Order: sequence, then C-alpha cells, then structure tokens
Amino acid sequence: MSKLKQIIANTDLRKRILYTLGLLIIFRFLAHIPIPGVSLTELRDFFNQNQLFGLLNLFTGGAMRNFSLVMMGVGPYITASIIFQLLTIVVPSLEQLNKEGEYGRKKINHYTRIATLPLAFLQAYAMIALLKSQGIVIDFNTYELILAMITMSAGTILLMWIGELISENGIGNGISLIISLGIIANVPTSLFQTLSVSAFDASQIVGIVLILIFAIIVIAGIIYINEAERRVPITYARRVRGHKTYSGVDTHLPIKVNIAGVIPIIFALSMIVFPEVIAKLFSQAKSQTIVNIAQWIQHIFQNQWFYGAIYFILVILFTFFYTSVVFQPTQIAKNLQNQGGFIPGIRPGRETADYLQSIVIKIAFIGALFLGTIAVLPFVVQSISGISTLVIGGTGILIVVSVIIDTMRQIESHLVSHSYDNY
Repeated sequence: MSKLKQIIANTDLRKRILYTLGLLIIFRFLAHIPIPGVSLTELRDFFNQNQLFGLLNLFTGGAMRNFSLVMMGVGPYITASIIFQLLTIVVPSLEQLNKEGEYGRKKINHYTRIATLPLAFLQAYAMIALLKSQGIVIDFNTYELILAMITMSAGTILLMWIGELISENGIGNGISLIISLGIIANVPTSLFQTLSVSAFDASQIVGIVLILIFAIIVIAGIIYINEAERRVPITYARRVRGHKTYSGVDTHLPIKVNIAGVIPIIFALSMIVFPEVIAKLFSQAKSQTIVNIAQWIQHIFQNQWFYGAIYFILVILFTFFYTSVVFQPTQIAKNLQNQGGFIPGIRPGRETADYLQSIVIKIAFIGALFLGTIAVLPFVVQSISGISTLVIGGTGILIVVSVIIDTMRQIESHLVSHSYDNY
C-alpha cells in the first residue's frame, strides 16, 4: 500500500501509467472489430479444434479468432526484429552500425519498421489463403483480397506504433505489454469455459486445483530462472594514466541462465507451424498423392506426443543456436584484455574465451531444458488434469511474468529517481 501511495503521489509516473492503460484499452477495442468476409462461427471452431493455431491465437489475445483489424498482432514486427538481430551478427555493415550507440540502434529500428510492412502483407496473404482452403473465408475477388491485406497490415503497423508510444511516453516495453495483455485477455474466457463445464463435476474440480498448483510452481520457477545468473569474477589491473594511478578493481561478469529469453520458443513455434500450414494449403490440391501427403502430415501433427517431442527438441536446438549468436566469448575476452581486465587464474585472450565458452555451454543446457519444459508443459498438464480449456501454456506465463518483472523494475526506477529529485 505504501508503494501504491508513492505511485499515486508521483504525478509524472501516474500520467505515464494512465497513458499506457489508455493505449492498451484501444488495442483491446480494436481486437473486437472484425473484418468482413468470414464466418466467425466456423473460424472459432477451427481455432478450438486446432491446438497449434489456438496457441497462435493466444498471442493475439483472441484477435486472430475474431478475424479482427489487428488479427496478426505484432507478429510481423517481432519477426522483423529477430531477423535484424541475427543480421547484425552476420552482416558486417549492420554489425558496425549496431556498435555506434544510440544512432545505430535507431537506424536498425528504422530498418525493422520498414521490413515489417512486407512481412505483414506476406503473413496476411498466407492467413487468408489458409482460411480459404478450410472454407472459412469467402471467395474474395482481387479488390477484396487486396483491401483485406491492406487492412490487416495497417492493423499491425498501428499496433507497432502504439507499442512504441507506450515505450516512449508510458511505462514498460510497449510491444511486450501488448503481447502480455493479449495472453491475459484469454484467461476470463478460459475460466468461463472451464467452470461452465465442470460446475458439477468433482473430477474436473480436482483438475482445476492441479492446474492452479502447477501454475504457482511454474511462476516461481520462471522467476527463479529469469533472475538466476552465473557471476564470473573479473579483476582490473592497476593502471597509470598521466600522473594518476588507478588501483585495481574487483567486479564480476553476470551471465544469465536464460540468455535466449523466449526467442527459441518463438523460433521453434514458427518452424513447427510451417509444415501444418503448408499441408492445409495443399489439402485441396488436384493431385491425390499430394492430398494424401498433406493429410498424413496433418494427422501426425495432431498426435500430441509427436508434436510435443518435436517442439521440445526444436526449443533446445534453437536455445543453443541463439545463445551462440548473442553471446560472443571471443569478443568479450578481447574487450576484457583491451580494458586491462582478466579472470583470476585464467590467462587473457584465447584461454579466457574458452573458459567463458565452457561456462555458457553448461548454462545454456540448463536454460534449454527449462525452456523446453515450459514449451511442452501444456501437454503434460492436459494429460494429468484432463482439462484443455484452462491451460494458458508455459510460454504465455513465461512472457507475462517476464514483462511484469520488467515493468515493476521500471516503476521502481521512476520512484527512486523521483526521491532523488526531491532530495
């Protein structure tokens, strides 16, 4: 309550929070405005029957299931951000631009915004083609198809703009808050569906209790892993600059256990969605052989054990891949050597890089197992509890908890800054 009083008393922070809430309300309003030309009943049945696309719908807060103006959410923007994040490692010019501080980051962000538009058009066309193959979308003529694609793409660009407005003038990361709100928005619907089914079913009530226990354990585990880090001791030797002598400093290099965040899960989800999307597009092909192959692919992906195993393996592989991309032991060792720093007992240069690499591999293995477990947790909970309507998914909980922790830190930072100003 004392913290809440401090927030209310802080005029600037109060305005930022209200500004953020106002923009998030606009997002939820847009998520319920449908685009004409689709049978909403058939569309909702399609997402209810397909767990994979139900997971995609989860990240848009039900906007995809409503075929709304913002049905693609900020997915194309996230895809563009991931692409450019990887390109900054591969392309030398972008790598150099990334090292130029604030100017470089703004330039890369500008390129990311530009790339979002064609990706949004491509994803809009793919979604319409998929739904058309399932008989859900009416047969658009060329004008109606282009209009629908422009509308869906404009919705994504609008959400991207709202997210950046929140980041600049509100509190928290705007894009992350939009994704989190979309996930949280599905909770009341899931609760209503579950309670309406299990009101007089004792076995279902036991399942609900098990899900709640699982949720508490998962939240505690996510917080623990997110905050966990390996601190590698670093010593800076005594330096002489001009007529001044600076004594040595002992500090540490923090290495997060979950270096990759939720990026491996997003990569794995994109890869595992691709075969089923292609199969659904070819399920109405003229060749019977192609139809049979498409139906076989859809059938094996409906098997939860197969889907869960592939998902788990992909998450682990992408965790190691993304960790190797974002964490460069050779570059870190070089920077330490240039700054006069070293790890006690380890020679600077190549041996330091090898030492850091061995630590990262061990930590990445723990992080990979954690992310893989979080990714397949819904299947485990469903098989134990027998309830499929209440499961939000470990991935959704991971995102929401991470965003809440980050937002709380920003609020705390504003309060600390305000107290120093008053002092």
